[in-house]
Amino acid sequence: MSVIKREIKILSSRPAYLMGLVVIPVALALFFITILSPGLPLKVPAGIVDMDNTPMSREISRNLSATELVDFTRSYNSFNEAMAGVQRGEVMGFFIIPDHFERDAVSGRGPALSFYSNLTFYVPGSLVFKGFKTMSVTTSGKIVRTDLVGKGISADLAGVALKPLALDIHPLGNPWISYAYYLGPSFIIGCIGLMAVIMTIFSLTQEIKRGTSPQLYAAAGRRLGVAILGKLLPQTVILFVVALFCHSLMFHWNHYPMNGNEGNMILGLFLFVVASQSFGVIIVSVIPNPRLALSVGSLVSILTFSIAAFSFPVEAMYGAIGIFSYILPVRYFFLIYLDQALNGIPLYFSRFWYVGLLCFPVVAVLLSPLNRRWMRHPVYVP
Repeated sequence: MSVIKREIKILSSRPAYLMGLVVIPVALALFFITILSPGLPLKVPAGIVDMDNTPMSREISRNLSATELVDFTRSYNSFNEAMAGVQRGEVMGFFIIPDHFERDAVSGRGPALSFYSNLTFYVPGSLVFKGFKTMSVTTSGKIVRTDLVGKGISADLAGVALKPLALDIHPLGNPWISYAYYLGPSFIIGCIGLMAVIMTIFSLTQEIKRGTSPQLYAAAGRRLGVAILGKLLPQTVILFVVALFCHSLMFHWNHYPMNGNEGNMILGLFLFVVASQSFGVIIVSVIPNPRLALSVGSLVSILTFSIAAFSFPVEAMYGAIGIFSYILPVRYFFLIYLDQALNGIPLYFSRFWYVGLLCFPVVAVLLSPLNRRWMRHPVYVP
């Protein structure tokens, strides 16, 4: 208890802990919830180059504007002018209807529709590409259908010939295809894990830097486990409360889907906080140097957003890279979120992910004897 009181006094006396444990995670949560609130970017600005100016070309322009993905905000007179608009950032792509398009289409000469999308910005560029491609295919089918009807084939038979199969599509887990539901919890909880690792390393290595670790060791009755547990327990409580607040923001205030047992998600949330702190303890055990430990912890935690497979599957990564995703706590929470919140499957099928989170405190306990030396005799190396 004396160790906990000591740590509470330290937490309340240094604003850095308030910033790292509360302000930054909550601010990042509000930021991601706000920026991802539309779910999927819609009405991406695009341009049109209509060199034909016929009823058919104007109909194509109207149909493109009617889609939810593309919004024609600019009209250009030439390819060079449209390309300059892309380079200036006015539009994410442009659609070209060539000269004599209607005449060539009606006469069966096979005119070409061209479209360009700026994939430097991957998401909006991909959406523009998808909208343009869909409209190109639709326009092509309409022209062929008109030609077939003109040759005496019934409209119904022409429609069946162009589309012989009816597609019945059922997106599972995230039928809204919402980036908010997929990336929001991953990024928000990942940021909490990032701050948990950094603040754990910071608080432990501050004892080395200030030479106060012997006092901590003495307050714990010269018991190493009690010293580390008592020091980190107040932070665990604060981080878990912050995580619950972010959980409520997502699943209750913004109504993110919860298709499974919410208790299973909260259990995973608590284990994730403990696992992230344990990851920080592991780093300090191996690298008892404030600067180096914070650098390594920050680097590894930031890489979490790249190799934890939020948006790029592990199966498609190089094996030597993909294996590292499983040594990061956030990867396991991400899988728990997919199983419990989005897919709503029984807890039994997610048991390995919970066990994965439990492995981090186990490893931290196994490496804890390495902390005894700096706990007794702190040596600060700038």
